[in-house]
Amino acid sequence: QLHFVESGGGLVQPGGSLRLSCEVSGLTLDLDQYAIGWFRQAPGKEREGAICIGSSDEDTESAESVKGRFTISRDIAKKTLYLQMNNLKPEDPAQYYCTTTRRGRQFSQCLLRPLGNNWGKGTLVTVSS
Repeated sequence: QLHFVESGGGLVQPGGSLRLSCEVSGLTLDLDQYAIGWFRQAPGKEREGAICIGSSDEDTESAESVKGRFTISRDIAKKTLYLQMNNLKPEDPAQYYCTTTRRGRQFSQCLLRPLGNNWGKGTLVTVSS
């Protein structure tokens, strides 16, 4: 079973940036062979998908709320997934998690739906002036 350890969260002012990391262990294939993404859960709300990446760096899917601001990337050698968040807004604070995702109609695509129920502890992002 895969194991996820998220890090990099913190307090940032509106308009600021943060880079989150997710170290993945238990891989049986290289990280780019998985559909994987970032999800977030704000207090009192359901967990939602933010952005995911499929078989190639071009196969990404983003929620409308983060398009143009969040970028996902991965380092295969380090077995690490990243989330670059720019222009953070008051609606972005949440606990952020990474996990594998379901695939789209084409196998290379990812969906903003988790595959199973395997979650790490997440990392907290707070946006405040």
